[in-house]
Amino acid sequence: MRSRLLLTSGPVLLGLHVILNFFPQIKGVWSELYLYNAIPLCAIVIVMLAPGVHRGFARPFIATAIGIWLIGSLISSFSSYYTLGGPTQLISNIAYLLFYPLALLGLPRLISSSRKFSLLEIFDAFIIGLGLSTLGTTIILNQVLPHFKGTFDDTFFATVYPIADLVLISLTLTTVMTQGFSIQGNFCAIGIVIFSVTDFLYLEMHLRGSYNFGSPIDDGWILGLLIISMSFWYRSSDALGNSNANPILITLSVFLSATILALIALRPGFFPHYVLIPTIATLILAFIRMAVALKASRNIGHERILARTDELTGLPNRRTLISEIESFVDKNGSLMLLDLDGFKPVNDSLGHAAGDKVLQQVALRFSRALPSGAFIARLGGDEFGVLYEGSYESAMDVALALRATLSYPFNIESQHIQIGVSIGVAANNGASDLLRRADDAMYRAKREGLGVCRI
Repeated sequence: MRSRLLLTSGPVLLGLHVILNFFPQIKGVWSELYLYNAIPLCAIVIVMLAPGVHRGFARPFIATAIGIWLIGSLISSFSSYYTLGGPTQLISNIAYLLFYPLALLGLPRLISSSRKFSLLEIFDAFIIGLGLSTLGTTIILNQVLPHFKGTFDDTFFATVYPIADLVLISLTLTTVMTQGFSIQGNFCAIGIVIFSVTDFLYLEMHLRGSYNFGSPIDDGWILGLLIISMSFWYRSSDALGNSNANPILITLSVFLSATILALIALRPGFFPHYVLIPTIATLILAFIRMAVALKASRNIGHERILARTDELTGLPNRRTLISEIESFVDKNGSLMLLDLDGFKPVNDSLGHAAGDKVLQQVALRFSRALPSGAFIARLGGDEFGVLYEGSYESAMDVALALRATLSYPFNIESQHIQIGVSIGVAANNGASDLLRRADDAMYRAKREGLGVCRI
């Protein structure tokens, strides 16, 4: 009951204010100051008391954004009925303007409250948003502002509001499309569009000199804010999709900005200078995004290499060997498994640091002794594996050569260390038990002291 009353209070007050537009004779300070500003106050309460947990900063950012806008509305309303000292219009415009950065920070987290955005997704959203804003400022503002004859402050705010609206619309719609459509996302997008369209209508009426305080158009702003606040009462689109921004939109945004920048350079004065703001910002973000993507790609490649490489010896690891065995099925060759003899006493007497140095030198000796094309991996501990493509007889020769590499001692920390190796050789016959047969041969060689055992 309380929730229903809370959700209906704002729309009821808004409906009352809209109805009063048909009875201008009874409108006054009570309707345009108190009733009007009570509606965004209801929107703030709706946001703060919405059920569910909205992670991140969506709730405080949006509530603060509406609150700052409300301050600007209150100042503007008071100054219309009462004489206030100081630059009230400038303060009111600054408050209205501060709504946008807070909304830009909060809205993406509202639309997808629990999903974490990657850095590339954030760049993609801003690139598309600024790219579409460039198109909007070029087409729309280029037609409007040449007819604007206001002061510097009026010209500045008349320029920055539409640009901010275009960025807000583009970013919101991009985020909705990226995260998947939902009731919450749709409510949020509709609210932003209504709020921004009201800004454009206000600018057009202001240019024609037909805007008056308390006009029906004023209800567009509070309607947009009310719809945005009500979106907090619906579930986000986290479970609906995790698709990324369309690369075609990113490409078009960058291409459009680069084209407009080239036209500005080739034909100065063809476009107004304020178009440079979203244009250059889009290109800068695109270059930063490219650098981030390249770094991420290198990191992924490095992580993949580490996942398939033994950290100590630099050789491929067991996972890589098993993957190679799967593609070795149709080849004429053999698998050799090597297990060091006498290595455990080295670790026990000299420590693991000395044992690690022995393993590194063993890996180096094995690698140098193998013919070109042979594949060697460290399987873990003191075990190694070799895939050799060639005849069974030549595989035995390679196994004996590997064993011979350990016939002379290692010099580690002024200690002469002598170890051996037991090798099991299994010929590839196309069966899936190649690894098991090589393992059986290696344990037999170790158990019976054969040095090299073949199966």
